[in-house]
Amino acid sequence: MDFQLLIFIPAALLIAIGFAGLMLPALPGAPLLFSGLVLAAWAEDFLYIGTGTLVTLAALALLTYLVDIIAGAFGAQRYGASARSLVGATLGSIVGLFFGIPGVIFGPFIGAMIGEFTVNRELFSAGRAGWGATLGLLLGTAIKLSLAFAMLGIFMVMRFV
Repeated sequence: MDFQLLIFIPAALLIAIGFAGLMLPALPGAPLLFSGLVLAAWAEDFLYIGTGTLVTLAALALLTYLVDIIAGAFGAQRYGASARSLVGATLGSIVGLFFGIPGVIFGPFIGAMIGEFTVNRELFSAGRAGWGATLGLLLGTAIKLSLAFAMLGIFMVMRFV
């Protein structure tokens, strides 16, 4: 078996797991994706992917963390959620993973509601905060996936064009 192929297989796995990690809060998606791209570049002795490209990919990977903070805060602020709502939405996302698709969809909302309910005992406010925190998390995930596809696109253009 070719040495490059032995490196490309784990690189492709890291890239795939990285994409999954951008949607699942339990995995560090951006670092895994970036690691897979660096590993793929290393497999070819950085012949096509240079320092400038790697710095750009690293900056995009770091930007995903900023997006998480801003999107979550935007959703929370827009709908009057407290910091506990964001913590609850994140925990709800993690717990929701164990309940399949319904858990992934409703976990952040329920978690944010519970978090807000510990601060403000009004059900309407808790529901509104849950909705805002969930929208923030969804918006953040969409932007993170866009950044990930940009990373992959930059890599492909530098490699194949």
